[in-house]
Amino acid sequence: MRISFGVGIAFLMYWINILPVWAEPDEISNKECRSCHRFSLNEKYSNKGPDLFYAGNKYYQIWLENFLQSPAVIRELTYSSQSGLLEKKQKINRPHIFLTKGESKRVSNFLMTLRISGLEMGKVDKKKLSKGERSQGKILFERNFGCISCHRALNLVGKIRGGVSGASLVNSGLRLNPDWVYNWLKNPKKFFSESGMPLYDLNEETAVLITKYILSIRTSP
Repeated sequence: MRISFGVGIAFLMYWINILPVWAEPDEISNKECRSCHRFSLNEKYSNKGPDLFYAGNKYYQIWLENFLQSPAVIRELTYSSQSGLLEKKQKINRPHIFLTKGESKRVSNFLMTLRISGLEMGKVDKKKLSKGERSQGKILFERNFGCISCHRALNLVGKIRGGVSGASLVNSGLRLNPDWVYNWLKNPKKFFSESGMPLYDLNEETAVLITKYILSIRTSP
């Protein structure tokens, strides 16, 4: 009897510990988040905001919390699929809705549990790029692959330049997880089969270098 009681207590404590993290917070429905975002691959795609069913792979939680409390426009044009690239894109006129500190904490806790499996992990180390590596990364980013045509970045004097059809990459190192950037560069179709992001045949060394360069684009060190 004591064994059954002990097992029951352990099972109860297990669910008490995970429910606050796994349970979808009320804010997701109350703020109508699904009108702009997908929280699972089975939900209907929206061009108003990014997919969030892999938010735990993609974002840093501290950035999510701060963004939800004080949002800013990261992508100036609406999201589009590969099949809709030639369609007229709409300009985003207002940033994301504001959440309170408590709301942002609950929502970010939930978002960090949303992940997909099968990603290559640990390919990008924390070693900073040398001056030569940074120059090489900039050439790859701007000239070889033309990333600057879709994404905001910084020029040599720190001024923002680049396209607006993709998300801004200025200060992306504060927002994006290196493992996610690496996997996105290697195969964006893994996250969204109709992504407008080109599929390049990148070797590991090149993908790591571009990842590190992207994450180094900052307005301040």
